[in-house]
This record gives sequence, structure tokens and C-alpha cells, in this order.
Amino acid sequence: MKINSIFGAVLLLVFTLSSCKNDKKQEAKEENSTEQTQKKANEQVVYQADLSALNSEVTGSETTGKASFTVSGNTMKVVIDVKNAPANMEHWQHFHGFVNGDEASCAQEDKNDDDIIDVTETEEASGTTMIPFNEIPTDIDLGDSTYPIADEEGNYHYETSIKIDDLNEAFAKAFDGQDVNLDTRVLYIHGVPEDTDFPESVKSIGDIPAQVTLPIACGKISKVNP
Repeated sequence: MKINSIFGAVLLLVFTLSSCKNDKKQEAKEENSTEQTQKKANEQVVYQADLSALNSEVTGSETTGKASFTVSGNTMKVVIDVKNAPANMEHWQHFHGFVNGDEASCAQEDKNDDDIIDVTETEEASGTTMIPFNEIPTDIDLGDSTYPIADEEGNYHYETSIKIDDLNEAFAKAFDGQDVNLDTRVLYIHGVPEDTDFPESVKSIGDIPAQVTLPIACGKISKVNP
């Protein structure tokens, strides 16, 4: 009986120690999983674009700027700062690209030799207009009148936060199930005063006046980290 009791006690001790060890392993595993999840949520992926001037002869100035797209968890923060744009007016801004995911660029060509790069002449290098940066980008309402307005010096600051899930869903619906793929896109700033006189050779999209869609700056969007 004593031997059986001792044996039973040893088995109980071994079981208890093993159970405690397994509990500690499980706790450590759960803690590590939580840390990894938190770390992933806190990680940031940053995309940037340096904007260079287009059609300076029309605007009378060099429109430049910078843009950043910071993805953290399920949120993308968009910040666009523009300088020397035509003053006291609204400026359309969008990223352009190819639906098939090909790399877009700002390498425009004045195909009709009128010394003006209109929006239709950007399509070969830059693709189509995709996401607007206005009040609600995920509505993909290109004609919405909630784009930023330049101040009297031609400067403006735009900032918004977009839910990644909403952006992906809206983009896939609008562009045949394709992914956003920011680092294959380019950012355009558009717009000159409505009284700007153009030759008939300057084209636009649909019935939108060319003064609204004329590109005045472009920048390639590139991932800068990780």
C-alpha cells in the first residue's frame, strides 16, 4: 500500500508540474500573440509623393508640394500640402493609375504640340483617374465640390483619414476587383481659373471644363518604409 501511495503521489506531482508547465507555455504563447497583434497594429507603412509643376506657362507659377499616405492598422492618413497653385480656387486632386496594375508615371507628352499638357494626354503614362482626395474619398465621386481651396498665396493643406477596408471595397467595386496598390500610382493636382483662355486643342473629360481638369502638378507615389 505504501508503495502504491508513493507511486500515486509521484504521478500526481508529475501531472501537476506538467500541467503548470503547459499553462505557462499557453500563457506565454497568448502573451506573444497579443504582443505580435499589437505590434502589427502599431506598425506604419508610409508612401510619399513629391509633386512637380506642370503647365507652368498657363498657371504663371511653379506648383509644387508633398503628399504622404501613412497606413497604420485599418487606417490610412492622407496629408497633401501644395504651394503656388492658382490662388483662391478649388483644386481637384486624385491618384491616377492603370486598372491592370501597371506602373504609372508622370512622364507626359504634348502629343498635339499646343504647349499644354491636358488631362487626356496624361493617360498613356499615368492611366485613368481613380481615387479623389476630397471630403469622402471612398465615395469615388470625382465631381464632388469638396476639394481643398488654395489661399490667396496659392497654398493649401489637406488632411483626412480613410478606413482601409472601406477604400479596398470601394476600389474593387469601381475597378473590376483590383487592389489599390498605391506604389504603382501617381498623384495629380488640377485646376486653373475658369476665365483661363485655352486653344480648342486642349481637351478634358466628358463635359467638364478643361480649366477644372488641367493638371498643374504630378508626383509618383512610392513606398518609403519598411
